[in-house]
Amino acid sequence: MSREWERKVRKNTSAVSKYNKKRGIQSYVPKETRIDRFRGRNYILPIAILMFVAFYTYLGTMPGNPTAEAQSTSSLFWITIGCYLVLALLFFFRRPYLAVAHNYVQTRKMTGDKRLASEGIKKIQIFKSHIIIEQTRGANWMFSRMLNRFPIEEMAVRLREFAKDHQIELQENEG
Repeated sequence: MSREWERKVRKNTSAVSKYNKKRGIQSYVPKETRIDRFRGRNYILPIAILMFVAFYTYLGTMPGNPTAEAQSTSSLFWITIGCYLVLALLFFFRRPYLAVAHNYVQTRKMTGDKRLASEGIKKIQIFKSHIIIEQTRGANWMFSRMLNRFPIEEMAVRLREFAKDHQIELQENEG
């Protein structure tokens, strides 16, 4: 009887989800399986790379320098500039994020995606312009509105709920 009941529940849930999708309402997602993902935008590193490319191009094509004139006609010079431009685009489109699930938080660092279980979080500090997640071991995670354009207000609401669910110390500061 229980398998039949589970099938009925699954069938009705999918029917309601289809109906809500047609009406433009989000489908029902249980709290345990919900993952809220807050995306930022990385723009400082791409701008720094573009400034480096501009300086490198200026030095490579500077008039009056015989080695620069030979270098600027080299195809390897332009391939190098193209590779740096692709690198800047890669950093721009590889957006940083904070994913808050039922029992963990996850983010993207330079070395890849990092996951932190709720037991590994010592304290969450919420400021007006940034959020700091302190770990029991390792470096703190910082999410800033200025550096990475994160939606701090929305993140703060979800992290308050996460801290309350797992009895994590929460510190709210004005500065």
